[in-house]
Amino acid sequence: MTGPYAKLVELGHELPEVVPPVASYLPAVQSGQHVYVSGQLPMAEGKLLATGKVGADVSADQARELAQRCALNALAAINSLVGLERIVKIVKVTGFVASAPGFTGQPGVINGASDFFGTVFGEAGRHARSAVGVAELPLDAPVEVEVIVEVMA
Repeated sequence: MTGPYAKLVELGHELPEVVPPVASYLPAVQSGQHVYVSGQLPMAEGKLLATGKVGADVSADQARELAQRCALNALAAINSLVGLERIVKIVKVTGFVASAPGFTGQPGVINGASDFFGTVFGEAGRHARSAVGVAELPLDAPVEVEVIVEVMA
């Protein structure tokens, strides 16, 4: 085992099953040399790991860990479509944080996903990013992460 698979094992992670869509969409779609991953929630074994607003019901530290889980779920979706070994670059990460009034720590929360990609892929894990505070997310999730990656032809 080499590359991102070995790094995940080294970090104590295994790729989960792909989270089934909660509406009418695909978990990931390839177009040319890019894979677009639908927004991933912090799900494990079919259940949300937490619900509520960050800054009220969920701490920023917990939300950061949840963002990492979203990133892991994104990798599962990519792996099921093309395989992690084909990833050339994490291009863009967009993170949504269900925020309590006055909570402005969205960038720190989404660092959970960004830092995870950097650890797994090194320089190829560095990416452009947006971290957005929102009023509500599907299923009352505290965080959602979507990803665009470049893959080998």
